[in-house]
Amino acid sequence: MESATHLQSLISNPSFVMQNFETYELTVRESRRDVQKKARRNLMLAAATGQPLDTADFAQARGMVVRERENSIFSDAWPILAAVFVIIGLAAGRNEAWLVLGFTLLLIIAVSRVWKNLSLVGVTYERSFDRTRVFPGEPIAMTLTVGNHKPLPLTWLQFQDELPIAPGESDEIAKLASEVAGKHLYQNTFSLHGREKTQRHTTLTFSRRGYYKLGPVTYRSGDIFTLFTREQQRRYIDTLVVYPQIWPLTELGLPAKEPFGDLRVRRSLFSDPVKTQGIRDYQPQDRFRDVHWKATARRGHLQTKVYDPAVGMTMAVFLNVATYPKHWMGFNPDLLERAVSVAASIANFGVEQKWSVGVYANGSVPNSDQPIRILPGRSPEQLNHLLEGLAVVTEFATGAIEKMILRESPGLPWAATVVVVTAVVTDEILITLLRLKEAGRRVVLISLADAPPPVFGDMLTYHIPAGQNSRSATEAALSAIPTPQPTELTPEAITAS
Repeated sequence: MESATHLQSLISNPSFVMQNFETYELTVRESRRDVQKKARRNLMLAAATGQPLDTADFAQARGMVVRERENSIFSDAWPILAAVFVIIGLAAGRNEAWLVLGFTLLLIIAVSRVWKNLSLVGVTYERSFDRTRVFPGEPIAMTLTVGNHKPLPLTWLQFQDELPIAPGESDEIAKLASEVAGKHLYQNTFSLHGREKTQRHTTLTFSRRGYYKLGPVTYRSGDIFTLFTREQQRRYIDTLVVYPQIWPLTELGLPAKEPFGDLRVRRSLFSDPVKTQGIRDYQPQDRFRDVHWKATARRGHLQTKVYDPAVGMTMAVFLNVATYPKHWMGFNPDLLERAVSVAASIANFGVEQKWSVGVYANGSVPNSDQPIRILPGRSPEQLNHLLEGLAVVTEFATGAIEKMILRESPGLPWAATVVVVTAVVTDEILITLLRLKEAGRRVVLISLADAPPPVFGDMLTYHIPAGQNSRSATEAALSAIPTPQPTELTPEAITAS
């Protein structure tokens, strides 16, 4: 009793706990490391002997098993009780009733323990999706494949999957709870024969953009008598990306033709050094690196390469995630989503025009303090990269947008167009854009504030108030399809036909 009291006093002492916290953590890490080493040895032994690999050992070796525990309604008094029944049966002249009762209870205990230990061996749980990148409101078909890869049947097998939202077949209360909590525990129960595999189908529909993680998964099973339960939580993670909503620029109030100014002059002033149009005689203002040496050797005097005029345009979209002048004032989630969608719509327009488009945002990547920075490019996957970057941007501002513009603009081509999308227009942003404009940059300001931004000279400025309703690109395309008018058929028309 004295030792127990002394131990309790030590544990309740904060200084004792802090001094030994590193020892406890090291012990836990060493225990996990020993489990992984043992699982790796089992895998190597199975590979050397040609035996099938155990999925449980594979999960342990990869560190996928986060937690494992066992529950039981079994009492330590049962084996004692079974032994008592056997002794009574023997003492009563080998009474069959007492002996059968005792040995049956011992058999149930032994079978249950073995069944419990083998219940999660060879059990697999897999998710598959028809697509992993969607826009808000588009359903994702998810297929769950569960397998029991051992001869032993499982009378009950339960999986608890942590999903970001409730599946489509859930009731409204579950969907509302998942939106508030940010997660939903999706539970499925199976009964599988030995070496049986089955599937279940469901749908996930996300209403907002984002980067969503699915998992981890908790496995539960036990013996046929439900005396023992074994549980494992495995780090099985999948990711789904929901792009921002995209609108046609006309739905945002931007002009359909040349929304970012007249580009014809810019296209004739710059040449593409990759595409050679021909050669001509060298002139004093020509660059020495443009000399065509083979043509010079043939003609006997200097010849210069003539390049095709550049037909491409570079556009850099800067998104300001701040919705109030000061960061400590919080943020407006609806206004932020509106700003992200406007930036995505502009980037989509630039890609459709075959421009080189990049996106920069002072919002951080999830679980990081780094801003979004996607350099301009024309690759076929550039739009996917841009939308994925805007899908994961958070409301946490890593710095002021004007500082980011000044830091990134020197690395952009001189003919690039700088488009700034912001929900709040501060004096610092206006001063930065005016400095770029005076330096010869093409600058476009798109404001989502309630009040229109001030106009300075020939700097392009657009005002898209947050309350303005817009149709998505899909809705706008569907509305553009002409609807046939009904035609009245008369008896004369039918007779004539």
